[in-house]
Amino acid sequence: MMELRLNDSVHVKYKIFRSAMEYLPFFPGEASKGCVSEILDRVLMRSREVKPSTRHVKTEDPGEQHREGCLEKATTVQWLCFTPPSTISDSELVKAELLARALQHSNILFREFALISIWRTTKMPVGAHMLLSYLAEPLKQPTELLLSLEHHNVSENLKEFQDWREYYACDALYRNWLKIEMDNEDVSPIELSSEEREKAAVAARQALNASLSLLERKYTPWLTGIQDMPQDTIEGEWLELDGIAMFRLSSGDCLQPDATACTALTSALYACAGELATERQLSVDISICTGDEYCINVVLRCTALKGDGIGPCTAEDGGLLASVMAAAFKGELEHFEEGVALEVFQLDASYINKEGFREAPAKFIVQGLCRRCCIPELILRCMQIRISLADLPDGVHQFHNELVELIASPDSGLHRLFSQQQLQEFLLLEREFCIRSMEAEEESSIDATSY
Repeated sequence: MMELRLNDSVHVKYKIFRSAMEYLPFFPGEASKGCVSEILDRVLMRSREVKPSTRHVKTEDPGEQHREGCLEKATTVQWLCFTPPSTISDSELVKAELLARALQHSNILFREFALISIWRTTKMPVGAHMLLSYLAEPLKQPTELLLSLEHHNVSENLKEFQDWREYYACDALYRNWLKIEMDNEDVSPIELSSEEREKAAVAARQALNASLSLLERKYTPWLTGIQDMPQDTIEGEWLELDGIAMFRLSSGDCLQPDATACTALTSALYACAGELATERQLSVDISICTGDEYCINVVLRCTALKGDGIGPCTAEDGGLLASVMAAAFKGELEHFEEGVALEVFQLDASYINKEGFREAPAKFIVQGLCRRCCIPELILRCMQIRISLADLPDGVHQFHNELVELIASPDSGLHRLFSQQQLQEFLLLEREFCIRSMEAEEESSIDATSY
């Protein structure tokens, strides 16, 4: 019922929610009629499934259809944000349980949404902002009971949610600036008013300040410090990263996979690991999805070792599997078609026991993958914005060295998240900023001497 009512009004959905709460127990018990928590778990699990693209016209973009599916995934979380009726037993505990599940599931979606929205466009990741709006009101309530729940890793999930809220705020400010900048480019410099120039400069400074605040956090770096390793993890266990993805060209169009492309991707992903592929017994399995000719199943597996699956994660970069997948997401796999990247629509990581069964989620891998993809892109966006300020009187010195020092600092370790091409782009943007700054200073000096 809940799955069929996703597009109904809030009023109708709440009536269904309230009825379920009043006539069914929330927690599992001896009764054979089921419980609300199990129904919600099934709804959340099915909502993440990638639906086959239904193209009525050949020119429709299947990738865009899957991106629009993010909205449907996010809408499912609304069921968890309704307030249970006070007439049911343990209503406050049930309310806390719902919020704990909402935090946990939202973080899963935030990671996926971030990885498909790193492109520099003005289009907002609406699914992510819908999740933030759903959880805004519930999180204003006291959290003592919520934090007392032990089985949902609430404190870790709450910290990750706050990190994503800050990240998507930075993302929104960047896209707002980009839209203003693109609108201004359609107007000749002579006709562009001083008000429009100032509007762009204000948007640029807001985006830069917010991003630098996230990047310069020293004691709690973004998306780090969250431990999820099972206490009984032992050597010989495996790590697995699996997802459903699509080939994306640099133009933004999708490429339909075939057997040759899948074989080439398998070889490229394996080669990306270098000598570690043999040491860690890396396996790569790529296949075309049943029911959707544009999507592929991607499964990577390797042995766990100390610092990467066993004990505390020494590097906050997701380990071997994240490093291999990041190269594919950035479109920088050697021995593969240049300019073709993977765009993921569903992504999970797991600990696998010796018998080959999933034991627990290994979210440190996906979090590390997000750090490898999101942080370099955030810094490159800052470099792009900074160039727009170089012509302004106070734009030469403001934000001049912060980003370069941040990347060069051995303490931050951020340079390790960059690919070779991203570092080259960083240097090119820094060069352009320096040139434009010097030109602005020279023009300012000429103007000063002419008076």
